[in-house]
Amino acid sequence: MKRRFWPIIAIVPLTLAACGESESQSSSDKEIELTYVAWDSELASNYVIKEALEQAGYDVTLTVVEQAIMWQSVADGSVDGHVAGWLPDDMKADYERYQDEIVDLGANLEGARTGLAVPTYMEVTSIEELNADIVAEITGIDAGAGIAIATEEVIDAYDLDIEQTLSTDAFMTQQLRNAYENEEPIVVTAWEPHWKFNSFDLRFLDDPQGIYAEEGEIRTIVREGLEEEDPDAFRILDQFYWTADDMNEVMLLIAEEGMDPEDAAKQWVEENQEKVSVWLEGVE
Repeated sequence: MKRRFWPIIAIVPLTLAACGESESQSSSDKEIELTYVAWDSELASNYVIKEALEQAGYDVTLTVVEQAIMWQSVADGSVDGHVAGWLPDDMKADYERYQDEIVDLGANLEGARTGLAVPTYMEVTSIEELNADIVAEITGIDAGAGIAIATEEVIDAYDLDIEQTLSTDAFMTQQLRNAYENEEPIVVTAWEPHWKFNSFDLRFLDDPQGIYAEEGEIRTIVREGLEEEDPDAFRILDQFYWTADDMNEVMLLIAEEGMDPEDAAKQWVEENQEKVSVWLEGVE
């Protein structure tokens, strides 16, 4: 964490030894750790906020974990925060469990959505139409994800005779690509923003029972005490806000152009410095 240093008026060797580090050394102590889940959307947002924090002189550590650990690590103070709070529905259980031990800074992106999606060449339009004659399974992501949990609820609520296959975001999108190229039937767990909606013609299936979140947001969550201990980091994270189109631009650079996430984030930040500057306003 960032430590505060009082200005040293007289440069005396004994005084420096007593006080510890010099003012020039203190600049290297601007450190922050953020955690995230290994989804393409979070890869984009975390590397972009990392670039912004680095512009403010921070040494940023990004740690990939499972969803439950992402929330727990902020609540227990072992990391400083995350920018991946899909709410109010997708990560509702984690939020309700830790809401008294975290600081919710509000939305950094609005217009998020979750559900089941299919290629538009398929005739099915509603979840209640799904059956084993249409598709053998629902291709999902990691078991701890809120959308995976919601999908199990959907299978029960709609009495579907198909199961969800759990893997990773990367595996899911590869399976989608394979099926799409051959116009084969496939149903995937889906969320927006996500680059797959730009690369493939997809549609969400209607959800008459309203189990998935059609209107959501992604929130920034930080640990208690961050504002007092590191007001600059707190301010940057609090002011971080972008759009679904912004996120999609970064995701497409990674997924379709084959760019390294850090390089993609650097390019986006360079091309959108005016927006990034707003996130850095008021930072000393």
